Amino acid sequence: MPKHMIILGSTGSIGESALDVAAHLGADYRVVGLAACRSWERMAEQIDTFRPLAVAMTDPDAAERLSARLAETRSPCRVIAGPDAMRHLVEELDANFVLSAVVGVAGLDSTLAAVRRGLTVGLANKESLVVAGRLMVDAAADSGARLIPVDSEHSAIYQSLHSGRHEEIERILLTASGGPFRTWTFEAMRKATLENALKHPTWDMGPKITIDSATMMNKALEIIEARWLFDISSERIEVVIHPESIIHSMVAFHDGSIVAQMGTPDMRTPIQYAMTYPHRIARAGDRLDFSKLERMHFEPPDVERFPALRLGHEVARIGGTAGAAFNAANEAAVDMFRAGKIGFLEISSRVEDVLRRHEYEESPDLATLMKVDAWSRNEVNTCCKV
Repeated sequence: MPKHMIILGSTGSIGESALDVAAHLGADYRVVGLAACRSWERMAEQIDTFRPLAVAMTDPDAAERLSARLAETRSPCRVIAGPDAMRHLVEELDANFVLSAVVGVAGLDSTLAAVRRGLTVGLANKESLVVAGRLMVDAAADSGARLIPVDSEHSAIYQSLHSGRHEEIERILLTASGGPFRTWTFEAMRKATLENALKHPTWDMGPKITIDSATMMNKALEIIEARWLFDISSERIEVVIHPESIIHSMVAFHDGSIVAQMGTPDMRTPIQYAMTYPHRIARAGDRLDFSKLERMHFEPPDVERFPALRLGHEVARIGGTAGAAFNAANEAAVDMFRAGKIGFLEISSRVEDVLRRHEYEESPDLATLMKVDAWSRNEVNTCCKV
């Protein structure tokens, strides 16, 4: 069956990789919709290449500029504008696959809309499950939507789980590179600069995700995502530092077997797996060469230097509004760090402070989650310093 695909966040790092994969897959995989926030010039180039039926631009000024450009070139592509544009794009186009690659909670509304339509969703927006895990999995159960993770770690787990039944899982092993500060002391991390934080040792990602890797907040978010995606308690999710990023994650079963997915650190691999599932299609690119792989290292994470991991387990365990507070506080704190307003170590401390002070609700609706999100972003500015 041909895939008619919508790429949400098409001008970002994951979105660009997804379009690279789509160009390789051929005529059976057609891009019918694209979405972004402000990068209208890059969006115009993507429209020229992929000829989608419609695109969404959440920034009204960017949408206006894009519309003017398309009018000049007589492009028939329709532009949907405004803060709800991505959701409208998902609801209006005839598609059967949506790649959710928008960074942060901004991708929640459109991702939930795709799930409610019963579409197959390639999920690179982990925040959707972090903030609204219960709502997302319940909606998928009601609509029959399939959630296929695109994060390399969760894709590895998804693939490894085919080796056994759910009741046979002993634990999930999430691998982590350790980020740029894996070997730094606490005192050195206190003085870390934005430039330091953006030097990821193995992966090429956008700035927000790269900073999350430096704090290991990305792994905390992945713990929460795994709890909902694979219906497993946080106590059975373990983080393992693996600097080479060759083993992307593992599943341990009750019989003592551990099944791992391995490969080069290239996001196009999990993206293509999600797009072509349940099939595997040949793709150009580097292959893992064991003759050049001298050794692989594994070590436990240091939760004293990286307290985000402890918080991730806590949020995964209690659920409710905790994920919304945790994620929003982190997004706001990362923005402050990038702007030079707070130090690196203050990111995690401010997130924990907001998590402790927010009004917890066990069974929130979407409106409540968005209120907690807004409150948490504001409260980050009033937290104490490290």
